[in-house]
Amino acid sequence: MVDRKFLFFCATFASLNFILLGYDIGVMSGAILYIHKDLHITEVQQEIFVGCLSVISLIGGLIGGPTSDSIGRKWTMGIGAIIFQAGAVVMTFAPSFPVLMFGRLVTGVGIGFGGTISAVYIAEVSPAVSRGTLVSLPEICINIGILLGYISNFAFSGLPQHYNWRIMLGVGILPSVLIGITFYKIPESPRWLVMQNRLEEARSVLLKVCGKGEEVEQRLKEIEEAARVDTSCEKKASYRELLFPSPAVRRMLVAGCGIMIFQQITGTDATVYYSPTIFKSAGIKSEKKILAATVAVGFTKTMFILVPLFYIDKVGRKVLLYVSTIGMTVCLAILGMALALQKHLSGMVMQKFGIGLAIFAVCGNVAFFSVGMGPICWVISSEIFPLRLRAKATALGQVGGRVSSGLVSMTFLSLARAMSVAGVFFLFSGLSALAVVFAKVCVPETKGKTLEEIEMMLRGGDQKLDQADVESVKTKQEMESKS
Repeated sequence: MVDRKFLFFCATFASLNFILLGYDIGVMSGAILYIHKDLHITEVQQEIFVGCLSVISLIGGLIGGPTSDSIGRKWTMGIGAIIFQAGAVVMTFAPSFPVLMFGRLVTGVGIGFGGTISAVYIAEVSPAVSRGTLVSLPEICINIGILLGYISNFAFSGLPQHYNWRIMLGVGILPSVLIGITFYKIPESPRWLVMQNRLEEARSVLLKVCGKGEEVEQRLKEIEEAARVDTSCEKKASYRELLFPSPAVRRMLVAGCGIMIFQQITGTDATVYYSPTIFKSAGIKSEKKILAATVAVGFTKTMFILVPLFYIDKVGRKVLLYVSTIGMTVCLAILGMALALQKHLSGMVMQKFGIGLAIFAVCGNVAFFSVGMGPICWVISSEIFPLRLRAKATALGQVGGRVSSGLVSMTFLSLARAMSVAGVFFLFSGLSALAVVFAKVCVPETKGKTLEEIEMMLRGGDQKLDQADVESVKTKQEMESKS
């Protein structure tokens, strides 16, 4: 029988790295206000400081993929948490901006190192029937982290400015401590164990996450077969194979990397990082009210992440992706209009209406993001690549996402100055509309399929292969093995 509590525990542990990322995104929106005042940094330094975490995390991501293939998924996540913890300590006690930047860079490496492989671990541990739900947990943890960061901003904002931002950043150490406490309680990925020919250990893990002995042996056989297919193609996976891919791998890369890039260029991280700037442009004057509005955004983002948790394995990935991207397109356009009209609104009632419309649009945007674009990107990127390439390919996809996030975050203020805050959100709305088309053309439906079935589907080049086709192929394989 499947130990659902154990399975949920494993997925939750792997997702804790994303609480670190979410907390950093949320807390930085408020902490940067006080860092700016305390350390007297310029606007350009502010942009670099906020955005560099996403860019520098690509170093951790590129190292984390090969490392997880060598030492295992679990150990890679643990090392990432340690690196993050070290960077957070440096930032908390930083006496100057250069030291603060050094801590920020170390933190980024830790997030990239551990976070890259977390979704891969969850996908490799989870059975097909619940994989979508469990791989959505990282996005849930990001949202929880963002909400905690907003609450931390609001709670500590009344302290002296020399200390409040340090406490805000220091609280982020706590999740990484929790990772260390629970580290020895979870098993290694069964698929990684098969790659290392540690079949008995893999069987032991599968017994806990798959249940019946017959199903375990069938799943183990499929994993071994997938590993043999990968090995017959090339002895060792390398980034060169991803840079010069075969047609099948190219389809996987376009879907997996493309969806991660679209997740970021639609401006969600910028919306969260610079939500105080957005609400100030909307007409809110009080710093305390601005931070309270950000808490409302974080609460909305966290609540709506429950939708895919219950429906992603029922209605499928693409349905939620369509709802998400279309909804984001509309809300971003409304936000642009609200900010553009704010200067032309006269009278207290109309100004309050403009502020309310802007808050509604921001909350709507993050809600639709949580429904689909947020969690489904992690699900798709962690399940469509073959076993031998999965860690490195997922790392490459996250590098694309992190670089996109960094570029958006590091240019938001400059773009807002050049084309207005409203103009930036009209741009994000247009990019979100392109994401709808990308989801239709390039993203396959993977609901209900095992990782091995998804690989078989994409290697065959037919993204419309349905479950009946998959079962037919499986039955043929079983008959061939018996004969």
